Amino acid sequence: MRLHTIVLVSAAVVLAGCSSSSSGGGGDGGGRTPPPLSSSASAGPDGKPRTVAANLEVPWAVAFLPGGDALVTERDSARLVRVTASGDKTTVGTVPGVEPQGEGGLLGVAVSPSYSTDHLIYLYYTAASDNRVVRATYDGRLGTPEPIVTGIPKGPNHNGGRLKFGPDKMLYITTGETGDGPLSQDKDSLAGKILRVTPDGKPAPGNPFGNRVWTYGHRNVQGLAWDDEGRLYATEFGQNRFDEINLIEKGHNYGWPEVEGDEDGDGFTKPLLTWTTDEASPSGLAYADGSLWAAALRGERLWQVPLDNGKAGKPVARFENDYGRLRAVVKAPDGSLWMTTSNRDGRGDPAPDDDRVIDVPLS
Repeated sequence: MRLHTIVLVSAAVVLAGCSSSSSGGGGDGGGRTPPPLSSSASAGPDGKPRTVAANLEVPWAVAFLPGGDALVTERDSARLVRVTASGDKTTVGTVPGVEPQGEGGLLGVAVSPSYSTDHLIYLYYTAASDNRVVRATYDGRLGTPEPIVTGIPKGPNHNGGRLKFGPDKMLYITTGETGDGPLSQDKDSLAGKILRVTPDGKPAPGNPFGNRVWTYGHRNVQGLAWDDEGRLYATEFGQNRFDEINLIEKGHNYGWPEVEGDEDGDGFTKPLLTWTTDEASPSGLAYADGSLWAAALRGERLWQVPLDNGKAGKPVARFENDYGRLRAVVKAPDGSLWMTTSNRDGRGDPAPDDDRVIDVPLS
């Protein structure tokens, strides 16, 4: 049975317990061990998490609307579900043309930064021949989707799929390399990249290569988050050894498939930190209270990574094995975190009320 509470001990004990070698079960897996922060870090979750919504079918992404309701995508059913803070669930549409296979299906969702005037939302999904990004009006019901980025390579695995609008009001899109590693190094391919586009799907002004590519050399980026200074971070699945959080910088090459984790290589940008793959498989990423928060699938925990001026402190494992596989984490309008389980994706051990959206109060 999944536990629904967690007891937090003192920060010093938690931090000490998270230091381990790559053979251990906690900490950063020995890839890169960040030093302690010079400033104090957030104390972490404060209070008992509560289930906001239950009995969802592989929820993949969450995006908040003005007013506080959230839109949740279901990967395999292709349903878009509105969830209120009180737990009411309403299916507001089924996205046409979605073809779920393996890790593909209805994936990311983002709300237009101009939603109050344009009423647009954005969706990333796997279609018959590609992965694509569409936009549609939403006014209580989902309108007809309009493709704005097509031709993203698809595969049974490594489809990327996260959508986030940045502080610059451009849309950032994560894509996987579909198991074909060399695509990550091909700047003319949309696979294995972080893309940056206008709200119409065109290459954004200032992109480094004159196309939609912002960064390359990625295996399968799953999460994006900006800190208070506008720095962009991304979670990325590794292969056999190390998963990563990267500090994302314009035009940089993050090395896949030539390097994994903290390996050296000319012209490649090293990760901010790494974990062993059994500790993480980090998916969704949020920034709140001075920390990054990474939802871990295989690791079955929520990682808190304190930040100090773009540098990472010791990761702290929260809710380890309490809720199973965690897929998405986002900051809610009230300052709490909403995270989703992914125990019905064929790789988990579902509880009777899975999958769930869980609210985590922060101190």
